[in-house]
Amino acid sequence: MTKVTRWWWIRHAPVLVEPGVMYGQQDLPCDCTDVPRFKALAAVLPPQAPCLVTPLRRTRETAAALVTAGWQPGPETVVEAFKEQNFGQWQGQRYDQLDNVRDSMRRNFWYAPAFERAPQGESFAELAARVIPAILALSREHAGRDIVAVTHGGVMRAALMLALGLPVERALAFSVPNCALTVLDHIRNGDEPPAWRVNNVNWEPQPTVKGHGV
Repeated sequence: MTKVTRWWWIRHAPVLVEPGVMYGQQDLPCDCTDVPRFKALAAVLPPQAPCLVTPLRRTRETAAALVTAGWQPGPETVVEAFKEQNFGQWQGQRYDQLDNVRDSMRRNFWYAPAFERAPQGESFAELAARVIPAILALSREHAGRDIVAVTHGGVMRAALMLALGLPVERALAFSVPNCALTVLDHIRNGDEPPAWRVNNVNWEPQPTVKGHGV
């Protein structure tokens, strides 16, 4: 018997922080004032699906804004393993300031290589090592159901890395906009090894504009 567990991954709303600042695991609020965007997103989410958030308030605030916009979720669970990457001593600093003190080169599309660890922080590879087992465990726990996970950009890159079988460095090539939706299916067919199917990456449902229908 085939069981499809569908993951609806959402990155939190924009963080209220000065542009160009690395915030990582800092617990900052987010901007949930774009009501049309939240209504469009809420309209496509499955009702009564388990809602997974992280210990950081920006994910809980985003989930609450989706409920206000009309989504009716199932129980909400905080998943510690889905916390954003810890950038240690880099957190709260501006990128241009960090460029003057770092020993290694910044990559073209990401601030640090996948295996570089910030002082008193963790690397993206270490983030992936805690995120992926949690995804697999939750896929077993909720087998055959929808799961809505309101998390972070780094966590969603790790999910795409798992689904596509990518080397850890290649996962950093994904851009993950705020409030974008990525939909991944975890498929189990009897005793066969599980497989993944990618339905959407960075989907941004558009608000319905009254009076402009076709």
